[in-house]
Amino acid sequence: MVTLGEAKNYLRVEHSEEDALIRSLLLTASHMVMDVGRVSAEQYEQEETCHTATLYAVAYLYTHRENADHNALLLTLRAMLFSQREGVI
Repeated sequence: MVTLGEAKNYLRVEHSEEDALIRSLLLTASHMVMDVGRVSAEQYEQEETCHTATLYAVAYLYTHRENADHNALLLTLRAMLFSQREGVI
């Protein structure tokens, strides 16, 4: 799981004024990665690709909070997580 400190470092945020926002984006990003990657919480924590995808999603949502193109974000996450995706039975 990506920590607040890791996310802030990745975003290059040094202040604490937006910690609540970043925490919320982390939660959203981790759920998106698990959903798009079709991985369980256990698998999510073990896969480095999920970690990287979460950081990417947090950065995208943080940077584009006013005008995010969620379709573009989901397409990028699908491409990043393609190898983790398990088929639906």
